[in-house]
Order: sequence, then structure tokens, then C-alpha cells
Amino acid sequence: MSTTKPLPESVLISESCLRNRIRELGAQISTDYENQELVLLGVLRGSVLFFADLARAIFSAQLTDSGRDVRVRFEFVQLTSYHNGTKPSRVQLIRGGSDYLQQRHVLIVEDIVDTGHTVKFLREHLRTLNPKTVKVCTLLDKPSQHQVPVAIDYIGFEIPDAFVVGYGLDYAQQYRNLPYIARLESP
Repeated sequence: MSTTKPLPESVLISESCLRNRIRELGAQISTDYENQELVLLGVLRGSVLFFADLARAIFSAQLTDSGRDVRVRFEFVQLTSYHNGTKPSRVQLIRGGSDYLQQRHVLIVEDIVDTGHTVKFLREHLRTLNPKTVKVCTLLDKPSQHQVPVAIDYIGFEIPDAFVVGYGLDYAQQYRNLPYIARLESP
């Protein structure tokens, strides 16, 4: 039984633009957390490619400025809000952060912020774990779709209200492996 799946319409952000901007974010984060320990908290699954490239960019920034030393730990949290659709709904925690976040600097690494509900939910969840600081780094931000106030400390790109896939973002678990960000034809 064959079903027609929507196809990416056009490239919104190229592979080279992604690479350059992530390098810039890594340098900024490396400067901001100089000589500190930082827990990168990846929001599964969409942020995985961005998370990995950002972690490498933080390390690379330290190589170019030998005075910097950011000790990075990895942690992951799994949430769901899309439930195989194109519009976010109620946020649910599937797997949460760890006890070692207590009194540590935490940087939430998110693939996309649209309504802001996921970031709000995650900040509230993390507050119970008593971190020293919590900041947010997102690859993509859709400010026109924010439904709740949300503080984002590091933004890769602001994008229009379009459903996008690629570079970790999916539609029904498809297209995560595209090396760029593309608009998706209406499903």
C-alpha cells in the first residue's frame, strides 16, 4: 500500500549557512562559558545533528583561543509535542534530565522554537533539579508563532511560519537526514 508523502519544496537554509552559523554560535558559547563546566542538554530527537555540530564548534573555538577552557558534559531529554502532525500540541516528558544538573550551568540545545511551550515546560522541569543557570540555544526560531514569552539566549536563524524539515527536523520521522533546512510541501 503506497501513500504519497509530502516532499521538501525548497531549501530555506543551506548546508554551508548552517555550518557557518553553528561555528559562530560555538565561538560565542565558548567565550561566555570560559573556564567553566557546561552541560549541553539536547532535546531529542530533532536537535541531535545540531547538538553534535555545536559541541564540536565549542571545542574548535577553544583550539583557536588556547586561553579558553570549557568543560562540556552531555545530557539528553526527550519530549514530544508534534505527535506526527505539523502543528504542536501538548508537551509531554518522555525521558528527563539527570540529578547531576544540580548546581551546574545548563544550556538547552533545541532544534526549533515555535510556540515556546516546549522551552517553558523544560525550564520548569529543570528548576526542580536546581541548576546554577539555564540558558537556551536554538537552531531555528519562529517568533511569529510564540504563544508564551520565551527567553532564547542563542539563536541560529529566525525563520518564517513554515513547516520545515532537515538537519534533524522531521515530518513523521522522515527527512531528518537532509543536510539543509527545507520547507515542506503541505502534507
